[in-house]
Amino acid sequence: MLTGYISSSSGQVLIDGTDILEDPIKAKKNIGYLPEIPPLYVDMTVHEYLNFMYDLKKCKQPRKAHINDICSLCKISDVENRIIKNLSKGYRQRVGLAQALIGNPPVLILDEPTVGLDPKQIIEIRTLIKKLGKSHTVILSSHILSEIQAVCDRIIIINKGVLSADGTADSISQSLTNKHRMTARISGADKNTISDALKAIEGVKYVRADMEREKGIYDYDIESEHDTDIRPQLNKLCAEKGWNILMLQLSELTLEDIFLKITMGEGIVIPKEEEKPQPEDNNNGGEK
Repeated sequence: MLTGYISSSSGQVLIDGTDILEDPIKAKKNIGYLPEIPPLYVDMTVHEYLNFMYDLKKCKQPRKAHINDICSLCKISDVENRIIKNLSKGYRQRVGLAQALIGNPPVLILDEPTVGLDPKQIIEIRTLIKKLGKSHTVILSSHILSEIQAVCDRIIIINKGVLSADGTADSISQSLTNKHRMTARISGADKNTISDALKAIEGVKYVRADMEREKGIYDYDIESEHDTDIRPQLNKLCAEKGWNILMLQLSELTLEDIFLKITMGEGIVIPKEEEKPQPEDNNNGGEK
């Protein structure tokens, strides 16, 4: 709907103030779109295809310089004269991204841009997307949550048509994470002795010795009372007993955990972060 390929049944989509349905030509001049399957004419060379897209979009920039800049940015200059059907999937994805950049649109919409790529190609495309995000608004749609966490400054999760989360990865995680639960890996005594000592700390509600991580060394899941930070007492206890804290971390949720909590019927809706004032033409972000 953002690109105008599908009409909306209700609501309104504005691209830089222009309604996508009322004036689609003007609105689409501000959009570069890369579908999940790049729209390539595989019998053309890369150079022929980009020139064709330049004419199709009726670009005003100097043709040769503009196309050369895009090829350099997408790192496809070395295959510019090769036929597209002979390129690897990674290079085809780069060519698809290059066509989206023709005309230098302020908004880029990328749908599953790394699907089917090998690990090296995925890293290269992610790096390119982050670089483009410095000068364009990039809306990235993906179900690969590690990709979203690695690339996006702003994350939106939509569940059954309802906006359920909107913010940075950290802010969304913190809003659902129980800050009073932590995991500690402690050595220096048997698990029962350590568990009993942890339970005796003021403010501790619950302690469970998890599986043995190393020989004789366990992880301990600890839950404390609300608004109680037991870390100072925990450090003091271990120092007095001569025990070693090998690891201590809050039980933070991953983006995958959050996505599952929201979409598996738990009825969770995370309030939107307060936005800082920004220029009207700059809305950096990523989606889902």
